[in-house]
Amino acid sequence: MSAKGKKVLVTGADGFIGSHLTEELVRIGWDVRAFVLYNSFNSAGWLDHVPAQVRNQMQVIAGDIRDPQCVSQAVAGCDVVMHLAALIAIPYSFKAADSYVDTNIRGTLNILQACREAAVEKIVHTSTSEVYGSARFVPITEEHPLCAQSPYAATKIGADQLALSYHNSFNLPVSVIRPFNTYGPRQSQRAVIPTVITQILQGKKRVELGALHPTRDFNFVKDTVRGFIAVAEASSSIGEVVNIGSNFEISIEALVILIAELMGERVEVHLDPNRLRPHESEVDRLLADNAKAKRLLGWEPLYGQKQGLRIGLQETIAWFKQEGNRKLGRPDQYVI
Repeated sequence: MSAKGKKVLVTGADGFIGSHLTEELVRIGWDVRAFVLYNSFNSAGWLDHVPAQVRNQMQVIAGDIRDPQCVSQAVAGCDVVMHLAALIAIPYSFKAADSYVDTNIRGTLNILQACREAAVEKIVHTSTSEVYGSARFVPITEEHPLCAQSPYAATKIGADQLALSYHNSFNLPVSVIRPFNTYGPRQSQRAVIPTVITQILQGKKRVELGALHPTRDFNFVKDTVRGFIAVAEASSSIGEVVNIGSNFEISIEALVILIAELMGERVEVHLDPNRLRPHESEVDRLLADNAKAKRLLGWEPLYGQKQGLRIGLQETIAWFKQEGNRKLGRPDQYVI
């Protein structure tokens, strides 16, 4: 699908990945409508921080993914919808599961209904590697069993299945993109990589973290954005679930050592019980098989393997070193 003359709606455009995606879509020539969560501050989240020449080329509308009328109005006139709006904080899902059902499942239903009524040409629905739970085999293919080890993961499984059901039931042109752990500039400071970086920048020699043994497949946000665009443009992705991952894993403990090395520091890690998941909820291992993305989309990571991770971490560290960026979060507090 060519971007020429196409109008795309990005839900969750105010968030970490959504803002990077929205910015890149504008740069490559899409006609972009950015859907952000309404708030009384008239803030468009991270879109307030993109360059003015980019921001001025997009239409920003505020609303709520949980409101079907609001969603229908946002979808109207769009050829493509990239649906990223979701509640994503795993720890908070243990405290407020009902809100995750409303946002992640009902919000997705609202998108699907609106897209069906508007005869949208392509819907890219965002999944997460958390739906796999702890790996039963590696690398994890798209055929790996789904296992919800948190309320967040359960709602994302529900949303994924709703999206696929609309393809099967109504021939809706849905694709499901399943990114593994994305990191980079603008990520919430409660996520592990920003947490480590900001604690070190505060001069701490003892970093407070949760479990150190799990492994993750980290993907730099630029690669994730390229994945979204590749899924949107490929007709071969309709009705498919596609992993976007680096096919490289690293433990949280090794990750901390690597970040400290890149920052020229030596740190100790202290286990903070407040940061631990309930025992059966922790996902112990994630490692993506990205062969399907290569085959269907021609996508592969530019920041792959350990060397790519080092480069992505260096870019992320450089962003957080800017005091103005760090002040947008609360590095001195643990917030779920």
